[in-house]
Amino acid sequence: MDGPRIGTGGVGDGGVGQGGGVAGALPGRVHDWLRRRSARADDWTAAELAVAKGTRTVSVVIPARDEQDTVGRIVRTVRAALVERDRLVDEVVVVDSRSRDATARVAAEAGATVVAQDAVLPPLPGMHGKGEALWKGLAASTGDVVVFVDGDLYDFTAGYVVGLLGPLLTDPGVDYVKGFYRRPLADGTHTEADGGGRVTELVARPLLNMYWPELAGFVQPLAGEYAGRRSVLETIPFVTHYGVEVGHLIDLLHSRGLDALAQVDLGIRTHRHQGTQALGRMAGQIMLTVMDRLDRSGRVVAAEPPSALLTQFRGGGPDGTDREVVVTDLAVRERPPLGTVRADVPARDGHRPAHRAGAPAPPSGRV
Repeated sequence: MDGPRIGTGGVGDGGVGQGGGVAGALPGRVHDWLRRRSARADDWTAAELAVAKGTRTVSVVIPARDEQDTVGRIVRTVRAALVERDRLVDEVVVVDSRSRDATARVAAEAGATVVAQDAVLPPLPGMHGKGEALWKGLAASTGDVVVFVDGDLYDFTAGYVVGLLGPLLTDPGVDYVKGFYRRPLADGTHTEADGGGRVTELVARPLLNMYWPELAGFVQPLAGEYAGRRSVLETIPFVTHYGVEVGHLIDLLHSRGLDALAQVDLGIRTHRHQGTQALGRMAGQIMLTVMDRLDRSGRVVAAEPPSALLTQFRGGGPDGTDREVVVTDLAVRERPPLGTVRADVPARDGHRPAHRAGAPAPPSGRV
């Protein structure tokens, strides 16, 4: 992590007049963080990191729901390059999040350990959402370092995992690493190189800049590819839906400090894009997560809690004039830090989640 890969000369590198910004307005602490804590995946090789990891173990966790077309290739790539050849990764765990297709079978045939989301920590009531699958994956895996990779990637390479592990295995001051990348958005006739991060640019980035400006340097705060030390991941809660990533950054900033966080350029990320209404629901959950963190810290005091119901309209008639009202409950729930879960709750197949000595009981209402 020896230098910046990101231009920091001002808004759009163009000063006043581009986005209403002022050149050089990036806070000095963020500018320094970008220089020291930004890297590229090719700064390390798998062979180098396999030596650097020593006796530590590494798990790759892949949450997947209806990803039969992509999850198999991701698993095979990790196993071939990082388990069998360079021995950097010790286990690959796919969390099947109630898939309706052959995701579990395809992942198992590719060589992954497949766990059903609801079979992990079975005494606890099941919850829904991506964050739930990630939390269950943390519980079901055993590595000292855990890498999370989305299961819907079309252009996944082993370099994703290598890049995310680089800072964690070579710098003891780094606890958590986010990936960033170019996310092309194609509409059939035109491709916008960075058009894929719509919720990031419209919702997450403005909110983080307003309330947690120390996090302004993260290129992809909602990236689904990230890694952390188990000893740290087990101390933070996991929002069960799409607020999980922004929740992680805010909570880790408070508990570990900005300098314990890093980011790595993974190149290009192509995946299945969601429709506008699905993105609206995702944005709502992210906003509720942010508001929850503001409320907990006493920074924003509301007369009453925000409504978690989102009303949307979709075309019902062939001419598009009729509209169907669709109401979705976006209520945000979260799992407590895994380290606070009772040690007598089995994770899966007789295994138990890692547990900190003297950890308190789970907070009421969180599980």
